[in-house]
Amino acid sequence: MRTRSGVAIAAIGTALALGLSACAGGGGNTPPGQSGGGSAGAVKEEFNAALGKVYNPSKAKGGIVKMAHEGTWDSLDPGNTYYGYSFNFARLYGRTLVMFKPAPGAEGNTLAPDLAESLGETSDGGKTWTYKLRKGVKFEDGTEITSKDIAYSVARSFDKQVLPKGPSYLNELLDWPKDYKGAFKEPDRDISSAIETPDDYTIIFKLKAAFGSFDYIVQMPMTMPVPKAKDTGTKYQEHVIASGPYMFDKNEIGKSFSLKRNPNWDPATDPNRPALPDGFEVQLNVNADDIDNRLISGDVHLAVTGLGLQQAARTRVLNDPVLKARTDNAKLQRLWYLSVIPDIEPFNNIECRKAVLWAVDRTSVQRAYGGPNGGDIATGMIPPSLGGYKEIGTYATPGNKGDVNKAKAALAACGQPNGFSADISYRSERPGEKAFAEAVQQSLAKVGIKLTLKPFPDGDYFTLYAGKPDYVKQNKLGLAVNGWGSDYPETFGFLQAIADSRTIRESGNYNLSIKIPEVDQKIDQVKGEADVAARDALWAEINQRIMDEAVTVPGVYAKSILMRGKGLTNLYVSDSQQMYDYVGLGVQQ
Repeated sequence: MRTRSGVAIAAIGTALALGLSACAGGGGNTPPGQSGGGSAGAVKEEFNAALGKVYNPSKAKGGIVKMAHEGTWDSLDPGNTYYGYSFNFARLYGRTLVMFKPAPGAEGNTLAPDLAESLGETSDGGKTWTYKLRKGVKFEDGTEITSKDIAYSVARSFDKQVLPKGPSYLNELLDWPKDYKGAFKEPDRDISSAIETPDDYTIIFKLKAAFGSFDYIVQMPMTMPVPKAKDTGTKYQEHVIASGPYMFDKNEIGKSFSLKRNPNWDPATDPNRPALPDGFEVQLNVNADDIDNRLISGDVHLAVTGLGLQQAARTRVLNDPVLKARTDNAKLQRLWYLSVIPDIEPFNNIECRKAVLWAVDRTSVQRAYGGPNGGDIATGMIPPSLGGYKEIGTYATPGNKGDVNKAKAALAACGQPNGFSADISYRSERPGEKAFAEAVQQSLAKVGIKLTLKPFPDGDYFTLYAGKPDYVKQNKLGLAVNGWGSDYPETFGFLQAIADSRTIRESGNYNLSIKIPEVDQKIDQVKGEADVAARDALWAEINQRIMDEAVTVPGVYAKSILMRGKGLTNLYVSDSQQMYDYVGLGVQQ
């Protein structure tokens, strides 16, 4: 047995077995870390004041939290979203079976019951999981939430044609009926082989094989209940029916939305959410540098994506002691990297792919994300805090600045001695990704590879462009800037979704470059390995195998410089969210 972040990890059956010892947040609805009541008084601003502790603790309710986003939300539909900030924010308007405890630092990696009365129970080594629901939990319209609402939510999220963006863990883990197409196409199909609801307060999940980390899976938004009668499919994001302390007030897709208090949320049924603010206002498609300036001035409280300050503001803030004292430098289980798509010529030749890896100046990529404060230079796909991490020296170059001679030798070996032309994509609203793409462009130009930059909108980046196989092939999109953070604090929750080729679908993919049968096989071995050290060894082999195929260029193991907006209370960085935890925060009126 080993302990990670207060969670005891033990072997059960053939799974990634976890014995999670967690409890709901403090007594009643007191926000974590608080020692007193009333309004927050004067608070001392300090660098990293919200790391591992609560900044400006308060129980005071009221006020509106103002947030801004440099792009568009991928989707407010809990079954169709897969950004970390969206998972974090969705917990304000939706409740899942279990959730990460709202607490600072490592304690925030602990799971606590949410809609369920306790964490999942299994009697067969992790193949069947049972959850008993709290009674009296209601939707915004006053209707009581039942097990059938959760079962329906999971079944609707199965359809990756209607809802292409969400995680696919439950699609792959549950023992669905043969050729099942999801709740939209087969609304009356018997799915009892995968999910049973023997009564209104019991839901049972049946897996194809034992999986001990299942509690981690059901904390994701796919288990937020959806009332079948009010599901409008692709339009559901226009009015999600709330189960959390907040409900949607106004919602202009692509422009802005706001939340207000949900009158049918009962704090007696929810020990995790203090629900301090009266509401939230989110502006979309705001220039990233403008967001930083508004954070500094106090016009907004938070940059909702939680990616940290952009380069211009970062330099200014870190050189100003007063402004620096309002920031936190958080380490993340996140990797910024470049996908090298092997389906696109000439990247179908491994030597041409190797030329890219040899040519890239990693120090310029690090500068794109703000230098050492923005992250450490990466050599593989697994961040240092996860099992299986190791430094990989396969493409090591002097000072991490690239090796022109080795890159040119690889070009000659792939029959392109004079170089070639290719396209590189990135999310247009993200200055860091643009700078990453430009750094790669400049590095590759030194060896004769000419890149054309292709920016695409954040909200549809994976659905319509860099994550859609047909688009990538038709437009010969050979390189794509990507970023990935862990779904939960285990290596499976980080790497499987971007390394297992069997998850690739018609659109909404976060991986189109890693398609290695041996990696798929080793991931299956990981699922069946109960020993932690043996699992970590397998992950290390997977990491090395990916690098051997030269299908990704690891860029930076991420850090961020987060700025605390003026007037925020009860603020902290959670290790589970890897940004400020939106559930716990408050704001002075």
